[in-house]
Amino acid sequence: MEFPFDVDALFPERITVLDQHLRPPARRPGTTTPARVDLQQQIMTIVDELGKASAKAQHLPAPITSALRMQSNRHVIYVLKDTSARPAGKGAIIGFLKVGYKKLFVLDDREAHNEVEPLCILDFYIHESVQRHGHGRELFQYMLQKERVEPHQLAIDRPSPKLLKFLNKHYNLETTVPQVNNFVIFEGFFAHQHLLKVAVEPPWPLNRAPRRATPPAHPPPRSSSLGNSPDRGPLRPFVPEQELLRSLRLCPPHPTARLLLATDPGGSPAQRRRTSSLPRSDESRY
Repeated sequence: MEFPFDVDALFPERITVLDQHLRPPARRPGTTTPARVDLQQQIMTIVDELGKASAKAQHLPAPITSALRMQSNRHVIYVLKDTSARPAGKGAIIGFLKVGYKKLFVLDDREAHNEVEPLCILDFYIHESVQRHGHGRELFQYMLQKERVEPHQLAIDRPSPKLLKFLNKHYNLETTVPQVNNFVIFEGFFAHQHLLKVAVEPPWPLNRAPRRATPPAHPPPRSSSLGNSPDRGPLRPFVPEQELLRSLRLCPPHPTARLLLATDPGGSPAQRRRTSSLPRSDESRY
């Protein structure tokens, strides 16, 4: 992916790490330094374009990676640069990998809810023209070494089928632990995971136990929303009117009601019925 400015001068190293500040990396000795504002604007342009390309490749309705999102979250982007010679002499970007720590409620193999804060894979993209050349593994391996984490300790946010195949091929990650959220974790995730809290009952909608089934081969498309509403069971049917009236007639009166009737100065219920059946006087009509 090429840009109208000098990518080689902007990113001196093959892999550049960007945090939420999107600051340009340190310059090489002897190189000219443009205005810092211009450099940061170029970095924001690269992040926006990479996010759009990733969203298009994954058939997403909107990009999930942008300069604005980076500045409002504590995420980290690993940007891979093409160091080969280019006719324009400005370099190019091969792809990127976005990671970040998130607090999650996850289920273990005993279906117990655990609150953890693992490193999450949030977005991963390699340009279509240079795929299957080892660039993805190079970038992923660099991130693992930099973050000092093992592949099975990661949580992946709605991985695409390509990413699942990638993890299975290079890191032998195949068996997943079923979850009720959009994240995928693999067997061995809890081996070296620090548990923040073991929740007896997590907040809705995470309190719905998952079905023990093999995860779908094609996960649902990612959306910008927090999650879909859970399936709810059918409502209880209404009791028929006749059955309700019959049950009320068969229900014995409460002892307190009997006491009130016995002490009522108006007399027995039969007397009140006879009294109420008498014709009213003319004065009571108005």
